[in-house]
Amino acid sequence: MLHTDLIPGLFRSEHQKICSVLCKFLGLERIDIAEDLAGETFLAALETWPYQGVPANPTAWLYAVAKNKAKNYLVRNNLFTTKIAGELSKLASDVINVEPDLSQQNINDSQLQMLFAICTPVITPEAQVGLALRILCGFGIDEIATAFMSNKETINKRLYRAKEKLRSNNVSIAVPGPTAIAARLDAVLKVLYLLFNEGYYSESGNELIRKDFCAEAIRLTILLLENEDTNLPKVRALMALMCFQSSRFAARTSLSGDTILYDDQDEEHWDHELIQRGVYWLHKASEGDSYSTYHLEATIAFWHTSKEDSPEKWENILQLYNKLLQLAYSPVAALNRTYALSKARSVNVALDEALKLGLDDNRFYHALLGELYTSVDIKRAIRHFQLAISLSERDAEIQSLLKKINKISSQPLTS
Repeated sequence: MLHTDLIPGLFRSEHQKICSVLCKFLGLERIDIAEDLAGETFLAALETWPYQGVPANPTAWLYAVAKNKAKNYLVRNNLFTTKIAGELSKLASDVINVEPDLSQQNINDSQLQMLFAICTPVITPEAQVGLALRILCGFGIDEIATAFMSNKETINKRLYRAKEKLRSNNVSIAVPGPTAIAARLDAVLKVLYLLFNEGYYSESGNELIRKDFCAEAIRLTILLLENEDTNLPKVRALMALMCFQSSRFAARTSLSGDTILYDDQDEEHWDHELIQRGVYWLHKASEGDSYSTYHLEATIAFWHTSKEDSPEKWENILQLYNKLLQLAYSPVAALNRTYALSKARSVNVALDEALKLGLDDNRFYHALLGELYTSVDIKRAIRHFQLAISLSERDAEIQSLLKKINKISSQPLTS
């Protein structure tokens, strides 16, 4: 493989590991230095490999360079004698033996500890997600700006302020003890949930699915599951939800990039191995007496792994949405609940409920009304599809809505 193909892949898979270990090694107050050293490591590969050839073990080469750069930084900045030497009671001449531990176990521990450090309540949820994307997932500022539908300057300022708060509040890189995990685990899970959702239905650009975002959310969730203190029912439920949702990736878009809605998806294109993995984690999540919004959403997603259009299926989904809205109201859940109501009861009952929501500035609301009105009032259906188009900025979504309008426009008008 050419270095031009290899390095971007290694950057995505190894940058966040190197960065997390260096943050732990140097201290969270030097998070910018850790980022710079990780970046310099890959720059060294770009400068060296085209002329000297790709090393036999590229990952080991990167780790070795990262270690040397971290050690050189300590020597240059006299950090060894002022911080590390005091803690380890070693002479400055021993600096050559002090280096970051890039073993797989320490990489996993460092990433998990960084995740909890980033999800401190001293920074905003948006900043938590931004730092997770930057430090733990290796995303560039441009990608983060796109995900937040913002610009580079705004994202840079947000991340800078977040890092300053981490420094000023002396946030340490460590997983809280078992009794303290509950205080921060919900924030950690929210970050992973938001990260996955941004990938599952991207609000940025014209790409419907960002599989890389979803993969990173799953990878970080696995770290939680591998730690006995964080392998809890709600973490397993979130993992089940991610598995169920990921199983339909291949069926959600056509070869031309058009959106394929659930009812039109080819079940043969679903990943049934992922579905079985989701069933496993959902079963494990049922252990214990507590349940969370992730349990409810995962169970809803489980019912969607069957294309059978039965009253039992939609009644179960409807009741799950009722419970979900009681636990945590959201417009998206309310819209999905209304669709389930149309399938479990009737379109007219669902329309009555939908009109009460009054989400006039929400494109999904108008798309739902378009779907519901299609069978009872084509003129109104077209009007709401057009409103959805006017509120959308995604080409694929707009094309899908236009196809719906063209399809129902050929039907006899109702009023």
